[in-house]
Amino acid sequence: MRILFLCRERDLQREPLGYVRAFRRVGIECGFVRNDCRLNENIEQLMDRSQPRASLIIQPELDFPLFPWGLDRVNVPTACFHFDPYAYLHRRVRWAMLFDYAVIFHPGFEGAFQRAGHPNPVTIPHAVDAEFFAFPAIDRSLDIGWIGRSGRSHFRRRRRVLEMLATKFRMNEWERMHSYEELARVYCTSKLVVNVGRDDYPIDVSLRFAEAMAGGALFITMLPSEINALGFQAGVHFVGVQTEDEICEVARYYLDHENQRRQIAEAGREKVLREHTYDCRAKELLRIVQLNEGKLFSPARHWPEERVRLVHLDFYAGNGRLDYARDEFAHIVRRNLRTAASGGAILARGLASKTRSRINFLLRQKWISGVL
Repeated sequence: MRILFLCRERDLQREPLGYVRAFRRVGIECGFVRNDCRLNENIEQLMDRSQPRASLIIQPELDFPLFPWGLDRVNVPTACFHFDPYAYLHRRVRWAMLFDYAVIFHPGFEGAFQRAGHPNPVTIPHAVDAEFFAFPAIDRSLDIGWIGRSGRSHFRRRRRVLEMLATKFRMNEWERMHSYEELARVYCTSKLVVNVGRDDYPIDVSLRFAEAMAGGALFITMLPSEINALGFQAGVHFVGVQTEDEICEVARYYLDHENQRRQIAEAGREKVLREHTYDCRAKELLRIVQLNEGKLFSPARHWPEERVRLVHLDFYAGNGRLDYARDEFAHIVRRNLRTAASGGAILARGLASKTRSRINFLLRQKWISGVL
């Protein structure tokens, strides 16, 4: 079996890289597009260049926004990954209509895709690459480990908590970016990992739950949390807190009570390595596709061309590629003026968003240089 990933191999990181490694471990070939591939390349041309011909196509949601023309016509199953469905959900639902499987990495979002008319949303949550966490340390030098983003506007609470923890406990360099290898080393040498979700989606545990637990750290997270929907129990596999004020007290308690900390941490680690690895996730995705015996479900397979192009336009506009969005708009104008009106509105919003981003960037640069 061969799977075509709609990305360049050099772009692989985190989740997509975990899937590629898992597929290869069971003997599945993984193909990629060429480095000079255009973002609107025809899917049949991509298939012809990737021989033997793929029996599954995956759009892995990377910074390289490849959205090939012809996804609604290709005669093999297609799947798109949605790592953070809570962000721009309405657009994600629209883009997913061109794929046979919408693979959602957080629980609780299948209904949104189904209500919009997608027949096959599949929840396959975040996971961990177990090979990087094979040797957790017995003597852990860090009180609390933490890796992730904290600088954006929707991470204000997270940053506030991390700054507070850093004054009271021994932590890693949590403000800088880490490679996956560094991340594994940090969590394998941490006694605790504290999770604080996004301000706009506070129940989020992202990949952190799996990475922290796989490293043998005790996972502490704010409640309510989506971790319960993943089959984990508070007090058994992780520790939950209701308010920010509790975090320091709870952290200190489990640092002082090593046996309790290790018991919960080990239960979490055992469950993650048994049920929440990329090997498990890859097998589950293949099982679902094979169970359907190659059937094709994408709603867009029954749409007129201008409607399909409107989704392409929205995808490119949403990813800041207005040059490709304008190309799609030109095609739509020639085919259907009503659809063109919708496309023009999307294009205008995309241009306004890009203009705002540019202005904000220039203002920040001037602020940093002391002009303002």
